Amino acid sequence: MKIEEIIVVEGKDDTKRIKEAVEADTIETNGSAINEATLQLIAHAQATRGVIVFTDPDYPGGKIRATIVERIPGVKHAFLRKDDAQSPKGGSLGIEHASPGNIRAALKNVYTQRQVETSDIDRKFLDEWHLIGHADSGRYRELLGDVLGIGHTNGKQLLKRLRMFQLERVDVDAAMTAILKELDEKDSLTAQRQEEENR
Repeated sequence: MKIEEIIVVEGKDDTKRIKEAVEADTIETNGSAINEATLQLIAHAQATRGVIVFTDPDYPGGKIRATIVERIPGVKHAFLRKDDAQSPKGGSLGIEHASPGNIRAALKNVYTQRQVETSDIDRKFLDEWHLIGHADSGRYRELLGDVLGIGHTNGKQLLKRLRMFQLERVDVDAAMTAILKELDEKDSLTAQRQEEENR
């Protein structure tokens, strides 16, 4: 699989892992404090070949992504699920821990940031699906981010990201319906097992 755009990653280990999965060029930010020279390099890459921002699914990765979005409009985004980026030893999250298959899947499912955010999604709609303002909201947002491939967010970021990628209510409705169905099936199985154990 050959990637035309230049992929922005955090470090050398990420580049190494990306190159094991796909044929691509990368730019490394070398941490969350991106310097001006790196931002200019990313801007030049965006102007010439296009850029895919592919950072770790953690707070520093989100900070890098936000810095790039603020400075360079129209970049594409690839996201990795936290479970797919977990170190086998536990603790750290990173692209360097992901399998080539998960990297390829994330790079096939890229989103383009739009300058004009158009979407029929609002806070009331997110509240109705328990994606904000409820005890289970964090878990639902994580599952939704995994299903839609848009990464993990807090409530405020979720609204912004859904609008930025021009996702609509129908997209969220379909994803949440599937998520709740799967959770119900898991709950039923758990209840069934407990019943059998209590006999």
